[in-house]
Amino acid sequence: MRADLLVPARTATRRVKIAVAAGGISTFALLYAPQPVLPQLAAQYQLDPGSASLAVSVATGALAITVLPIAALSEVVGRRPVITASVTASVVFGLLLPLAPSYPVLLLLRALEGVAIAGFPGVAAAYLVERLGRTGVAAAVGAMIAGNSIGGMLGRLVAGFGAEALGWRGALAMVAALALLCSLLTVMTLPPSSGPVLEEGGFATDDPKQIHLPPKRAWGEQLRSVLQGMVAAVRKPVLLAQYAVAMLAIGAFVSIYNAAGFRLTGKPLDLSPAIASLVFLAYAIGSVSSAAAGRLVARFGRLRSVAAGLAVMAVGLALTVPDALPAVVLGFVVLTGGFFAAHAVANGWTAAEAPAGARGQAAGIYTLSFYLGSSVGGTAGSVIYSHAGWFWLVVATVSWLVLAIVVETITVASRKTASAA
Repeated sequence: MRADLLVPARTATRRVKIAVAAGGISTFALLYAPQPVLPQLAAQYQLDPGSASLAVSVATGALAITVLPIAALSEVVGRRPVITASVTASVVFGLLLPLAPSYPVLLLLRALEGVAIAGFPGVAAAYLVERLGRTGVAAAVGAMIAGNSIGGMLGRLVAGFGAEALGWRGALAMVAALALLCSLLTVMTLPPSSGPVLEEGGFATDDPKQIHLPPKRAWGEQLRSVLQGMVAAVRKPVLLAQYAVAMLAIGAFVSIYNAAGFRLTGKPLDLSPAIASLVFLAYAIGSVSSAAAGRLVARFGRLRSVAAGLAVMAVGLALTVPDALPAVVLGFVVLTGGFFAAHAVANGWTAAEAPAGARGQAAGIYTLSFYLGSSVGGTAGSVIYSHAGWFWLVVATVSWLVLAIVVETITVASRKTASAA
């Protein structure tokens, strides 16, 4: 083996984290880029907040529908090809989006962009487990979600500031340019998932001749294995609980951020679009809380950590009710920190509990639940805001979080009872 083909395990691990963080930035910058310009879209196309929110929801809905087939595909063709194809295709649609001649065409492009994006969030967690092992998955998933939160923040900030000077088309083009740079970094640095990273002090190699691959199986056998993995991924109650948490938490989170632009730029706060977009700086706390998720789990356990994250979200929501800008801003910061902590714990919990032959399917179902909640919950929340106002939107979203805590607690208690029997 040539010495230049050997990579120290620490270096290889760093490459993996850089690649998935860059992929997360690209993915989430594109996915939620329209969110800060929803008021501009509503004004141009004479839409109410619920209809305007479809610019976000159709992409997350398309992602939810296609994430499972793409996750299953990754079991056959490998994780890396799916991830690299995802970040590349999503940037192409992102570059086309500002050219949309009408709102229906824009929605169509957003749906196609959602399909393209699905490969990254649906496969990345399973890739990390295979590449870094179960012991390192909590910290690795935390790093990936930190990239997701940075991408969500940067995409929204770039779009929000760009909209005031360049209009919503120029703003979305700027986000696509940012995503292009990040996707190139992912493609250039992401190692194959089939070559495990060794313990520190050892070496890992990206040379295909040095990677021991399992024997290639017939398509029928591969399909049967994928379907068996799908069944295994929905048979464990603890996994079903994580899917429910993902759906309810992201539904509450996206609902609030979809309506944020309308609340902040309307009476009585009456901020400019650029100033209103500064609320997305709250995503910075998400990077901190998600990266700390591994330490929280080690100290308090998964149940307490995810329940605490959801409870913090509810506190943040309550803080946004008064028509006082400092309280609203603080509420968004607290909400965002709690969300990313809960999401990191639940996502890592899913990866760790998934059976060995069903990691891709479990990750796919988690992601399906996550983006189905984003799509349905986000639009439902926008409709509630349109018809009943901010207070009742907060009441609805807090009830979703309480339900998530109840589901998680009952599931873990039932598991302990069954183990003791």
